[in-house]
Amino acid sequence: MSELITAELVDLDLSAETKDAAARSLAERMVAHGRVTDLEGFLADVAAREAQMPTGLDGGIGIPHCRSAHVTEPTLAFGRSASGIDFGAPDGPADLIFLIAAPAGGDADHLSILSTLARHLMDDSFTGALRSATEAEPAAALIRGDAPTEEPPPGEPPTDTRPASAHEPEPAPESASAPEPEPTTASKPAPEPQPTPAPFRIVAITSCPTGIAHTYMAAESLEKAGQAAGVEVFVETQGSAGFKRLDPRLVADADGVIFAHDVEVREKERFAGKPTVDVGVKAGINRPAELIAEVRQKAERGEVAAPARATAPMDKDAATGDGFATRLRKWLMTGVSYMVPFVAAGGLLIALAFAIGGYTINKAPSVADHFLWTDATSWAALLFQVGNVAFGFLVPVLAGFIAYGMADRPGLVPGFVGGAIALTINAGFLGGLIAGLIAGAVVMAIQRVAVPPVLRGIMPVVVIPLISSALVGFLMFLVIGKPVAALQKGLTDWLSGLTGANAIILGVILGLMMCFDLGGPLNKVAYAFAVGGLANPNEGSLKVMAAVMAAGMVPPLAMALATTVRGRLFTETERDNGKAAWVLGASFITEGAIPFAAADPLRVIPAAMAGGAVTGALSMAFGCTLRAPHGGIFVVPLIGQPFVYLLAIAAGTGVSAALVILLKGLGTRRRAGAADAPADGGAEVEAAA
Repeated sequence: MSELITAELVDLDLSAETKDAAARSLAERMVAHGRVTDLEGFLADVAAREAQMPTGLDGGIGIPHCRSAHVTEPTLAFGRSASGIDFGAPDGPADLIFLIAAPAGGDADHLSILSTLARHLMDDSFTGALRSATEAEPAAALIRGDAPTEEPPPGEPPTDTRPASAHEPEPAPESASAPEPEPTTASKPAPEPQPTPAPFRIVAITSCPTGIAHTYMAAESLEKAGQAAGVEVFVETQGSAGFKRLDPRLVADADGVIFAHDVEVREKERFAGKPTVDVGVKAGINRPAELIAEVRQKAERGEVAAPARATAPMDKDAATGDGFATRLRKWLMTGVSYMVPFVAAGGLLIALAFAIGGYTINKAPSVADHFLWTDATSWAALLFQVGNVAFGFLVPVLAGFIAYGMADRPGLVPGFVGGAIALTINAGFLGGLIAGLIAGAVVMAIQRVAVPPVLRGIMPVVVIPLISSALVGFLMFLVIGKPVAALQKGLTDWLSGLTGANAIILGVILGLMMCFDLGGPLNKVAYAFAVGGLANPNEGSLKVMAAVMAAGMVPPLAMALATTVRGRLFTETERDNGKAAWVLGASFITEGAIPFAAADPLRVIPAAMAGGAVTGALSMAFGCTLRAPHGGIFVVPLIGQPFVYLLAIAAGTGVSAALVILLKGLGTRRRAGAADAPADGGAEVEAAA
């Protein structure tokens, strides 16, 4: 691995006036030395991180940073600005700018190097030496840790480097005897030695969205403030490389807890029942002494945190500012993600059964009563009946795991019960979705009720399943189920009657949804809508399934075609991804286009949506049908009107590829124009690109 920073990555006369310009100037040095493969894609990742939270720190420091797929190895570039650049710090502009670039798959060793730098930024002698540096090489050596400083070498744990004055006096060893008192005229017995009082002990968690810089700077700041206050502070940094849990005995013996975080604390229940201060990570950096004083005051008053409620699986890594809409999306995505394997297994088994035994195989008698080993029809019936059983789990699994995403394991029982009831009353996919949300909400409400300690042990296995299942059953059978079933029937009848312009409009909408977020929530909603229609297939629902799969194949195929036709518009990494995208697109894996969209979303996503809309509309117009929920070109024999279906996919792929080539070509010409423009107008041209 190359050195983290070299003299070529240091600019002691950074002339940029804005944080974006500073990031670009330093990133260009990384590109020139092969540390970053795609300048624009990397800067987009830096800007996305900056949008989450400003990266300016007190003391004139700016630390723009990100993890990016465009970074080849951990890299740091340093710039020093004479005039200062605003990075959003409370005390004003930053004159020391550190651009930290971490690979998307960087390992723990790499991140530990970056965390060491983050800790040194809290050291005044370190930053003072950088401000007085006159040459790039000594500055790079100082940042790498090659040059000596007044502080201990980087990488040593804080507990080993505390000054002796910061420690409480250690009790004398057991073998040591107390000194003899000097003789006096009236000799008195020597006073018994008093035990040294144990210091106040705090355990802390620090974390930030990327887990590279703020996480470790907050830890260093809290540890130093603890030393100054005579308090023992032990920090667990929950960074990008994972985290090493504090010793459970240390947590149990702690007198107080500090959470300085911008993402959800993992395994938060470990700290329940202790005086707790809960703040953002920047508070841990900027005012650690106040936080320590606050937690000590809470301990003196006897204030303790309430017992932690179990966190739902989809909320464990959620940002603390997530609103209801974001959480709802995650709950629904939980149900859909667990449902998809049942869709793939059941749907493909049914599709194979139709391919072998024809579309009348659904009327075959049970293979448990009648099966001939040498009869292909019997084997087709077996495939159909096994697939049909797997398909029967779709709605209960959807409902059960939506509830699981909301309320963890206690939500499973009422969720599955509600989903099964939705099938019983013919409420279908919509009924299962609503049943899952109701079940999760009921369990969450029950969990908030304070119960005597004697009942807590039986709550998750007896009380919650009993009460929640009864309530969900009542609501689904008698209150909500019938209206939802009527809505489901109306939707099914509408799909069955789709013809002409209405069908084409629906194809356009489904195509846009499939290609907007490339496997994200809208894509999954459109896909779940199509799969739900396969449970009770008719002509309309089979057309919807065909349009959805066709449109979903377009984005990766279009990117593959574009990288083949005009490879010079793409980076080497993108050209390699383009080769894989042929297979991914042909297999109906829309996510194959994500690397391209992440690097250049404003050009790739609109182009993909245009091609998806064309394909969806043509598929509907041609009357193509599909009985398999997945498979791409590998289930072409199961497609109604297969030749025009492939034509629709080819048309959409061509439209998307042409658009992305056009848009990227325009961007390239504008950047070329910016390079040739006069200096005073260059910035405006570059910004336009």
